[in-house]
Amino acid sequence: MSNNGRPLSPHLSIYRWPITMTMSILHRATGVALSVGFIVLVGWLFDAAMGAETYAAMLSYLDTMVGKLLLMGWSFAFFFHLSNGVRHLVWDSGRGFEKATANASAWFALLLAIVLTALFWWARS
Repeated sequence: MSNNGRPLSPHLSIYRWPITMTMSILHRATGVALSVGFIVLVGWLFDAAMGAETYAAMLSYLDTMVGKLLLMGWSFAFFFHLSNGVRHLVWDSGRGFEKATANASAWFALLLAIVLTALFWWARS
């Protein structure tokens, strides 16, 4: 098929990712991460029910650097999914669809998730 000298359609690398698109992708990704985190939570509860020795083994895994990074990631996923979910609830009322408002609420939800995650881990220590 010939393009007859017409310009090609721009490739995705030309476009700038808007924050709203990034938030949509992150919302889905954090939902998947929370699903995996709930499996780990069930394992933790199961190990707690199995006895002190099994529970201590699970805690030793979670106390490693990788375990702590996973727990921090899951807590960020929780706070992000929560704050972005509230943003979607506002949208369900028919408000916040203007471009400037949608962008501002996206940045607010992202920053809120970061702050809440930091506060959660600060309060734990």
